[in-house]
Amino acid sequence: MIIEAKNISKSFGQLKVLKSVDFQAEHGEIVSITGASGAGKTTLLQILGTLSSPDEGTLCIDGTDVLSLGSRQLSSFRGKKIGFVFQDHHLLPEFTALENVMIPELIAGVPRKTATVHAQELLAEVGLADRTGHKPSELSGGEKQRVAIARALVNRPAVIFADEPTGNLDSVTKEEIHRLFFSLRDKFGQTIVIVTHDPALASLCDRSLTMRDGRFE
Repeated sequence: MIIEAKNISKSFGQLKVLKSVDFQAEHGEIVSITGASGAGKTTLLQILGTLSSPDEGTLCIDGTDVLSLGSRQLSSFRGKKIGFVFQDHHLLPEFTALENVMIPELIAGVPRKTATVHAQELLAEVGLADRTGHKPSELSGGEKQRVAIARALVNRPAVIFADEPTGNLDSVTKEEIHRLFFSLRDKFGQTIVIVTHDPALASLCDRSLTMRDGRFE
């Protein structure tokens, strides 16, 4: 089991957003989490991705009890083991596609020459070999999201968390990104957890879970 979360609870003031949620995912599995706005999907994803802490519960990722880690250890763990793809690509506008993909490895201390090769390989993998020198303003929405996916993969993480990864894209581009997630999983073997409102994407996943009022149905 690559992810095992038990009894995850989270409140914001008097509002209990997550109510003793259990979640597991296997190595190489793609799991979607669906549900209405306010059901707790993104809060759960942030906790699973170690961006937020639960009020109660346990979380083990790739054999590590992440809730027991100090802030510096947790940051290091996140950089090595977890990749993120968001609805808004969060690319740095002043950098090229290649430079944006390189950044996680440079932060991790990988030599620039090695990081450049890895970024070039991944951009080719997502179909952007001819766009490496373009800045985000010169890329389409789908191309920006492909760069973001390549950036999430560059450290070869164990898990990728994606929050509405195709929410801002047209229907044709959505389908292309859907196919890309599955082809990358087949090649690199990551576990992928996707929060989505898109029933087409959810139906493609190995498993689809629905949240309602802070719990899985």
